[in-house]
Amino acid sequence: MSGVPPVVRWHDLECGGYDVDMPLWRDLAAEAGGPVLDVGAGTGRTSLDLARRGVDVTALDVEEPLLAELARRARAERLSVPTLLADARELAVSSRFAAIIVPMQTIQLLGGPEGRRPFLAAVKAHLRPGGLFAAALADALEGYDADALEPPLPDMGEWDGHVWSSRPVAVLPVATGMMIERLREVVDPKGERTVTEDRIVLDALTAETLEAECADAGLTVEPGRYVPATEEYVGSAVVVARG
Repeated sequence: MSGVPPVVRWHDLECGGYDVDMPLWRDLAAEAGGPVLDVGAGTGRTSLDLARRGVDVTALDVEEPLLAELARRARAERLSVPTLLADARELAVSSRFAAIIVPMQTIQLLGGPEGRRPFLAAVKAHLRPGGLFAAALADALEGYDADALEPPLPDMGEWDGHVWSSRPVAVLPVATGMMIERLREVVDPKGERTVTEDRIVLDALTAETLEAECADAGLTVEPGRYVPATEEYVGSAVVVARG
């Protein structure tokens, strides 16, 4: 295989093709009218899209390989997208932003209220006066039935003769929220298969709870937005607040 880290391939495969929410982030960036911080930027799905439209955007992620790939893609397109390698809960930079956005349920990966509390405090500290904060929350997830006649189709891609496939096989309740199980498979040019399992837990979190937490952090809650569901993806409630 090429020198591209597997974490980059899996991220692109499982997240990179989603674009239903992009009009919303474009609108919010335009409304903010200033520099934007993209939290959980990954390989640049949202950051690069905004940069192509002239937005001053900074990409934050905790995964160095993802940011390195984002930077490589930005250079290839002659775009300026500064990156921040940091845990969002520990954000401490001198910059202040007109908007801080959290696409694709990243807010539900922060480890419950104990993780969101320092993050929202950091949001408050890093927003310009009147700056905009927006975070997407997954709609209620239904469990996948292993015996269903039509299981979810896998996300698939091919790079350097290797076929990559990722299929959600279960969504299970756990103490803190919902665990999503995926079966990941790579088939090399000789037909040899490598199969692994991946699990992530999304915190149980409603828009009402996040709005209350925003208010506790000193943010002023505004009417929320909504990203509609599609055949492939659940919808998202988007909590909006101002600093």
